[in-house]
Amino acid sequence: MKRYRIEAFENLVEALNALPTIGRKSAVRLAYHMIQDDRFGAMKLAHAIEEAVGELHPCRRCHAVSADELCPICSDENRDRSKLCIVQNTRDVYTIEESGRYDGLYYVVSSVEDLDEEHLAQVTEGVEEVIFAFPPSIANDTMILYIESRLEGKGIVFTRIAQGVPTGVELDSVDLLSLSRAIEDRTRI
Repeated sequence: MKRYRIEAFENLVEALNALPTIGRKSAVRLAYHMIQDDRFGAMKLAHAIEEAVGELHPCRRCHAVSADELCPICSDENRDRSKLCIVQNTRDVYTIEESGRYDGLYYVVSSVEDLDEEHLAQVTEGVEEVIFAFPPSIANDTMILYIESRLEGKGIVFTRIAQGVPTGVELDSVDLLSLSRAIEDRTRI
């Protein structure tokens, strides 16, 4: 039996399925929605993707996504330049920004292999505190130790964001590493 196949549709499904968190069934539903229910929305999405891919690039200073040489955070003179929060990806920058609780600068480094030590040394000039905002893992702990060793002797205080038990979650639902960190990093009340 010959399989019914439309190449353009299959290409769209494959492209959508390649996105994080989009499974094959969701990709098929999205593809049908785009070509049958909202063709204008699909064209608008295609244009937005094309524009973003063509115009956005890493910030020269922090490596977060930017439309200019410097991202809006790095070019904001009102930011506290004595604090540098090191994160794994641009999503983390915008997640922290949404909290409204941090007014310093950022530096994005996804792995030790991606770390440009000379650039990091330049970025940390005048920085008094480096805050590591990495999820808990052995690899991330290793990266933290490596970065600390590279910045040793610069008079920088190193801190990490608190990690542990999220609000409203039962203890039996928390992974053991997070629970261990929560116990180790407990605070006096």
